[in-house]
Amino acid sequence: MSLMPESGLYPVQSTAVSVGKYLVKKLESIGVRHIFGVPGDYVLRFMDHIVESSMDLIGTCNELNAGYAADAYARLNGVSALCVTYGVGGLSLVNALAGAYAEQVPVIAISGAPKTSAEQNSLLMHHTIGDYNLQRSVLKNVTVAAVTLTADDAIAQIDRAIAACLQYKRPVYIEIPADLVDHPCVLPLRKPSLSVLQSKPEALEEAIAEAVELLENAHSPVILAGVELHRYGIQSQLDRLVEKTGYPVATTMLGKSAISEMHPQFIGNYVGALSRDEVRDRVENADCILCLGAILSDTNLGGFTAELDPTKLINANLARVQIKHHFYSPIHLGDLIDGLIEKLPYRAPETLNIQPASCLLKDNWEIAENAPLTNARFYQRMNTFIGENDIVIAETGDAIIACIDLLIHQNTKFIGQAFYMSIGYSLPACLGAGLASPENRLVLFIGDGSFQMTCQAVSTLIRNGIHPIIFLINNDGYTIERMIHDGPYNDIQPWKYHLMPQIFGQSWSTEVRTEGELELALAETQSHTDKLCFIEIHLDRFDCCDRLAHLTQTLQ
Repeated sequence: MSLMPESGLYPVQSTAVSVGKYLVKKLESIGVRHIFGVPGDYVLRFMDHIVESSMDLIGTCNELNAGYAADAYARLNGVSALCVTYGVGGLSLVNALAGAYAEQVPVIAISGAPKTSAEQNSLLMHHTIGDYNLQRSVLKNVTVAAVTLTADDAIAQIDRAIAACLQYKRPVYIEIPADLVDHPCVLPLRKPSLSVLQSKPEALEEAIAEAVELLENAHSPVILAGVELHRYGIQSQLDRLVEKTGYPVATTMLGKSAISEMHPQFIGNYVGALSRDEVRDRVENADCILCLGAILSDTNLGGFTAELDPTKLINANLARVQIKHHFYSPIHLGDLIDGLIEKLPYRAPETLNIQPASCLLKDNWEIAENAPLTNARFYQRMNTFIGENDIVIAETGDAIIACIDLLIHQNTKFIGQAFYMSIGYSLPACLGAGLASPENRLVLFIGDGSFQMTCQAVSTLIRNGIHPIIFLINNDGYTIERMIHDGPYNDIQPWKYHLMPQIFGQSWSTEVRTEGELELALAETQSHTDKLCFIEIHLDRFDCCDRLAHLTQTLQ
């Protein structure tokens, strides 16, 4: 399968424009409003073009933070871009781009590079090791397209790379030598069209027919929704399918908030043995499981504790449908869902034994004023604190596992790396989410070990006027690793975390140890909606959610 359209899409040449200006205009045209990055001499002139454009250049404290911020921005905006210098900048992006690649996030990574004459004369330039192919060679392994722009083909290279990013929902890498930024090139007379996956009509018809037969004959069907519904913008089709059929619906951890978790047919997140008992029983005992757009990874399936009978499974991903031992391809996931909406009859939800997840909400929260705060009680309280306008961001480790049953009120309002699971992701992700969706309140849950990885992002949040509520879960070190196998390597230097935001700028922060202190802090956040709020939660070092303890045992 070709990753990019052929260069034959570009006909007779027309108006002249510089390479740098064309790339900037291209980013504007696909909806990029902010570009994350760190300056360096090889990319400064290109950054001038960004500054002169309608887009905002968001400087971060390091390139890894830029990569994480761009990842979260793309999850909400549909695409993102970042810009760094060569070598020391580009190679610092590898981990962030690997996570975006794994979780199907469309990020356009742009790097400046030494002048073409430097490579032609084999000069040993700073930020290089003398191999001018190194950075592209590395990044091509975590992108679907990696190109170094050339004077005679830059326009076509840019268009093909960005088309691949949008089509496959994965990162691409564009390297622009410093002397090409203002190099004149010519625009094509017509814009290249984005390749769209087309379903094969015969395969689609047969897949729909077999799926409908299985679902109509099932007494207890269930829908299991995954992340591709997010990435390809087809959550609304899932909503219509749920309404049309009356079926109960669960989501994977990576697909969390593919549907509003307040929906009366939403039963919860299915994560194998980490699921609530009633969710696991309902999914695993279903006589037909319609699995839509899920990545079947270890953490997404509770350390492979999921028991999904393949003889009862309809497994549909973006381009392929598997039903028992039958494979249908190519089939666009959205086309399959539309066909099911048209063909499947409605069933009254009350006949399908649906226990909605919204029953987890408690109308009256009773506070034990002086009781030491525990992990379980904290997240129970958060279920009544999270509101309709909130975007929840959960850090890798205990936080993301504890959020399995934290109810998200609207579609696409939960962000967490549930597959790649790089610690430190969530804090700079908060920056990207805040810029992509400024109308929403951000609520972040992050552990102390993860915070130490990317804490500088607090400075960038304050600088850009983003006002999240950050809950720093201080349980004295790397808890998830302690639960797998404890040792002195899981210890970290204790910081006075609640004092740190004051170093970075205007903010409000405090620390809590009891349920009563938590209530006072939550009330105080309502008085500080114009600034970043930071609440340090003190817990025992082995106080984690029960599900994390179970998961870590499966990973040993």
